[in-house]
Amino acid sequence: MNQTTGFLGAVVVLCAVGADSALAQTTGCSLRPAVSAQRQTLNCEPGLSITIERGASYQLTDRNRDGRVDAIVLNSKAALVDVDSGRIRGGFEVVTPQAIAAVRGTRWAVDAQRGKTSVLVLRGRVAVNKISTGEGVTLGQGQGVDVDRGRSPLSVTRWGQPRINALMGRLGQ
Repeated sequence: MNQTTGFLGAVVVLCAVGADSALAQTTGCSLRPAVSAQRQTLNCEPGLSITIERGASYQLTDRNRDGRVDAIVLNSKAALVDVDSGRIRGGFEVVTPQAIAAVRGTRWAVDAQRGKTSVLVLRGRVAVNKISTGEGVTLGQGQGVDVDRGRSPLSVTRWGQPRINALMGRLGQ
């Protein structure tokens, strides 16, 4: 199944992948041993690590069909993505019902809730585009944005430590 994302005209090829380690490995990802019942970590290749909150609804994708994961479609809960631009070519995207967050190399968290997606940058820069309007912003370290399905404009803010701690705690950080 193909889905056009609207972000740079990329085509997302969805691979049915969830928490099953055999399926994760077919996309080049392997599960790290569980440290907690609250999350799981996928090592997709040197330079790409994805920590996913337990119970999240997601799919790993290979947009360019080269056998490497280059995006995650996150429908619910949170994911922490760590991308080393020196090792991962072409960047990485997190696609949610409300937003597309894309980078070349950084560390950021995305929380997909009912009707809203929140993006927090921990290192580097992340471009976030609102699916409903195409509006985009670029976030730097410590900045976040909440994206809804409506037509309200995006507002970049510096997240307070309590909000950062709450999200990162869910991801074991």
